[in-house]
Amino acid sequence: MQLSKRQINGFRRTILDHYAASGRSFPWRYGPAGEGAADEYRAWGVVVSEFMLQQTQTQRVVPYWERWMQRWPRPEDLAAASLEGVLKEWSGLGYNRRAKMLWECAKTVAEKYHGRVPDTPEELITLPGIGPYTSGAIACFAWNYPALFIETNIRSVMLHFFFQEKLQVGDHEIFPLLAQTLDRSNPRIWYWALMDYGAELKKLTGNPSRRSAHYVKQSPFEGSLRQIRGAVIRALSTTGKKDAADLKKEISRSLKSFKEEDFSKVLATLEKELFVAEEGGVYRIR
Repeated sequence: MQLSKRQINGFRRTILDHYAASGRSFPWRYGPAGEGAADEYRAWGVVVSEFMLQQTQTQRVVPYWERWMQRWPRPEDLAAASLEGVLKEWSGLGYNRRAKMLWECAKTVAEKYHGRVPDTPEELITLPGIGPYTSGAIACFAWNYPALFIETNIRSVMLHFFFQEKLQVGDHEIFPLLAQTLDRSNPRIWYWALMDYGAELKKLTGNPSRRSAHYVKQSPFEGSLRQIRGAVIRALSTTGKKDAADLKKEISRSLKSFKEEDFSKVLATLEKELFVAEEGGVYRIR
């Protein structure tokens, strides 16, 4: 689909007008020291936010991000922390694998890049825990780089404006439109505006992303391996090492639904992923 200049200008005006009137404000949009923060500090704050925001609502992330940046304001600070301390601080955000990958990312940035977050998607994607979307988002929001990337709110906007009558729309159909409409003079503001418009759309019209070929309904959390996994990591990172019997007893008390075979499966997976270590039947965070 090729858009005319008039269509592009009209679309941009609609999105940016909404942002000017109703744009959201989050601390990571300006860095831990405010709008005048040094680029290096702003960039690391963006990295932390992008890891935290994966599959987590923005308002839940805000207090975690603020505490995190007070405790570990630079990659070097986080790199020097213990995994146990990192997981304890992360507790409650879910998907603990993100915390471990962020910790490993900090180590790489501190050691390989001397604490400076890389400024291109090509470099960023080589870091632990960073994929195609995250590399583009960090480059854009940290360094105002005109990257092309997509997430659920951006996808919702494009579906709402350009694919209203179509189902099973693939991202390969959306990316050319993102490229045509991208404001390359200030991509950071443009993507913030797109995301904020998409978040508002979901409140007013439901979720347009249901018409995407990539839409997947999240499976229930209650009784899932994810829930048990989170409970195990929370127990070991907050109250210390435990033998398997005591750990199982603590987990079973905290969960409504619990299967012993699932508990054993989770422990084995966490060992394999180097989250926990076992010695003589006693488990601890590595």
